[in-house]
Amino acid sequence: MAAEDLVERRSIDVVPDDERHGTAFSQFTLWLGANLQITAVVTGALAVVFGGDVVWSLVGLVLGNLLGGAVMALHSAQGPKLGLPQMIQSRAQFGVKGAVVPLLLVILMYVGFFASGSVLAGQATAELTHTDDTTGIVLFAVVTAVMAAVGYRVIHALGRVASVICALAFVYLGIRLVDRVDIGALLGDAHFDLPVFLLAVSLSASWQLAFGPYVADYSRYLPRTTSAKATFWWTLSGSALGSQWSMTFGVLVAASAGDAFLTNQVGYVVGLGGTGLIASFLYFVIALGKLTINVLNTYGGFMSVVTSVSGFRGLKVLGPRGRAAYIAVIMVAGTAVALLGKDSFLTSFKDFLLFLLTFFTPWSAINLVDYYLISKERYDIPALFDPHGRYGAWRWDALTVYGVGLLAQLPFLVTHFYTGPLVEPLGGADISWLVGLVVPAALYWTLARRRAVAPGAGPRPERGVSPTADEAPAP
Repeated sequence: MAAEDLVERRSIDVVPDDERHGTAFSQFTLWLGANLQITAVVTGALAVVFGGDVVWSLVGLVLGNLLGGAVMALHSAQGPKLGLPQMIQSRAQFGVKGAVVPLLLVILMYVGFFASGSVLAGQATAELTHTDDTTGIVLFAVVTAVMAAVGYRVIHALGRVASVICALAFVYLGIRLVDRVDIGALLGDAHFDLPVFLLAVSLSASWQLAFGPYVADYSRYLPRTTSAKATFWWTLSGSALGSQWSMTFGVLVAASAGDAFLTNQVGYVVGLGGTGLIASFLYFVIALGKLTINVLNTYGGFMSVVTSVSGFRGLKVLGPRGRAAYIAVIMVAGTAVALLGKDSFLTSFKDFLLFLLTFFTPWSAINLVDYYLISKERYDIPALFDPHGRYGAWRWDALTVYGVGLLAQLPFLVTHFYTGPLVEPLGGADISWLVGLVVPAALYWTLARRRAVAPGAGPRPERGVSPTADEAPAP
């Protein structure tokens, strides 16, 4: 493949048929590789750090990964149908300009995940390059930005490599861990505590739901004939398997190692594997796993910024210089946050995950209800780029539902800096994410059905499932 074919030319425009390629299985390797990494290990460990036992923490994490992963995979299945980045089609719900409201929060998410990933990957990079953590974070960020600038093909290639190398490393680390600790004793000390159990569910569900705003970015190049079911199941299986594998390892490490792990997550995991060349290999694996997911975060951040700007400026495509500039902004912002927050990582990361969950469950609910139940998987593609078209500039009913969905969660929310008034009557359990899915889904379905039958509402769009070259915005 020539170098010019490797570098992606598309940004937020429709991917035409002659550029579609790959199979649904590519979603399995990408999301497996993206989840076999150190931050997912830390996420699993948090379930124990904040009071859970091994057995119920694992059950809660499995449940959250399956529930959140199913929602995330439903978004992935939209990619081959529309050939568009995920957040562009949010304009059908919120309006061409109104979609910027959830987009601003999505961009914040990418910066936060870039930062949290850079903290741990920076430690591994520093060990490999014999520098300090600050230098390691900066070096890692630069490599991430370069790969994100190349684009879609290199992202999937990186996922395939990481899925194999990281899987082998985790098998080896798992064997070393089982040989060192008494698994029977850890499993025998089970004591169910509802609030802590729900925290485990929330941690893994938020991990999966946070992929929702960009998961279709990595399935949109699949041929339009790709089965939605195949895309759904390969995405879900890769993401849920990879994250649960990593989180299970994190639970066992946190339960058996205690402060030795909490004070130096990267150092402990590498030390578990061995010294010398083995340690160097494991530092490389940690950096590789984080590189995979941080490239996704950087690429997704770039897409979201361009989507936000294009809603007001009419931008449809972007040249290489503009692409590099947007990616550099995401890299600099994420690196700055990483350097500021690297000394209080665990508490900050847990609150960040739950914060994300609060803002993205209403968006997921509205998007999925509209796509699958109201629009029946059919959108008017050109209208997504026209503020004077079918979807308008602002859809205040959807934005109101989104706001109600946010507010409805606050009484049930538990974070380090805020606890809702209904948490204590529930025994300290955090069920905000369930409220954030159900309330906006029901409200949006009701309002959208009324809109569809209102006088002058017009028929549902007949275009958009498979836009032709004439329907797609001109590059």
